[in-house]
Amino acid sequence: MDTLLYTGCALKTAAILGFECPFRGCKVFILVGAIESEEWELVSHREPTERLKSIKPSGIRRCFVSAQEMPTCITLSVGEPDFCPPLHALSGGWEAVKDGKTHYAPTNGIPELREGLAQKAYRDYGLHYDPNNEILVTVGGTQAISIALMGLLNQGDEVLIPDPGFIVYEPCVLLAGGIPVHVPLREDNDFRPSIADVTSLITDKSRVMILNYPNNPTGSVLSYDEVAQLSRIAVERDLTVISDEVYEKMVYDGVKHYCLATFPGMRERTLVINSFSKTYAMTGLRVGCAYGPEDLISSLWLVHQYTVACVDTFSQYVALAALKGPQTCVEEMVREFDRRRHFVHKKLNEIEGFKCQLPKGAFYAFPNIKGSGLSSEQLAGLLLNEANVLAVPGSSFGAYGEGYLRLSYAAAYSDLEEAMDRMERVLRKLA
Repeated sequence: MDTLLYTGCALKTAAILGFECPFRGCKVFILVGAIESEEWELVSHREPTERLKSIKPSGIRRCFVSAQEMPTCITLSVGEPDFCPPLHALSGGWEAVKDGKTHYAPTNGIPELREGLAQKAYRDYGLHYDPNNEILVTVGGTQAISIALMGLLNQGDEVLIPDPGFIVYEPCVLLAGGIPVHVPLREDNDFRPSIADVTSLITDKSRVMILNYPNNPTGSVLSYDEVAQLSRIAVERDLTVISDEVYEKMVYDGVKHYCLATFPGMRERTLVINSFSKTYAMTGLRVGCAYGPEDLISSLWLVHQYTVACVDTFSQYVALAALKGPQTCVEEMVREFDRRRHFVHKKLNEIEGFKCQLPKGAFYAFPNIKGSGLSSEQLAGLLLNEANVLAVPGSSFGAYGEGYLRLSYAAAYSDLEEAMDRMERVLRKLA
């Protein structure tokens, strides 16, 4: 028997209408204390579906919830810039709202934004994409990855994913009926994939390879030669590649980001995923995109159409204004991240039991914490409970992430200073 739990707005509606349960066999509980939460949920005693049994809740979102309950906690867990979106972007969105542009948008995105994205691809990488059928505007980069896998995979297809890697890759592969194959990213290789490892893991069932550079959670980047080698493997083994490039603008020390689709034979087999979330500090507005050949984009389009219909219209106009306006805001943000990167790197290496490489991209430090004698879960728990600092255990990103922590240096500099001091005090007692 199921329990239908009504709270918040649903509770108010039920009370006004004289609610009767529409589902035969359900017990109904209305919680008066839940009015303030403005939430409702279905609490079921049924077993989860087979496709969900192997899916674990996100470690990052769990950390995020924990931080909300601790007002003095310094959060270094969520990949979110502490900047506001640029003013010209917000102004553009507001002008669109005043002009009445608040209705459904085309499934693939408003034409002006698709045209702007096409211009960006040519300006940045010399790539030509037809804005009408080779660009899809999505609900952030995460949805683009999810619908790409749903559109590309048949049951049992294998997908090469980085480990440690962004937490959505494995569950999205599983939800699409695929089999994740973990490609180890080892510290002694600067957290870059070994060509030998990649080659050895490809089988007759391999269908897709996911690459993510600059990398979350390690901050590593790929050289030109490494991208060229991976591209040759994809062509030779007829793999489709999902290239997650949402951190493309966040590289340091003169390092260059190389877009995978620019390499020989790759444009026709690559989906380039990008997002406005990191570049323009628009994480909550949820605008991303996928570039690719029409035969690949059309599959994503179909899934997208029946899952979200379209991306929020207001957010698309904010993204359009961000893209077409001055880009100095991005440059200034990256310079500030660079300053924080050096500070966090220095302070982490001063903590006994820690060893941290200087990240070349994104905005994460990924220190080796094996010298602490604790697992990544244990250490993250200690820092939360004793230092009031929230970090993400490396194990959240895959088996090869064990022995590491991910700390975002996209937090305010003053918060980073305080967090490093708190961590050092607590870990000094551990030594």
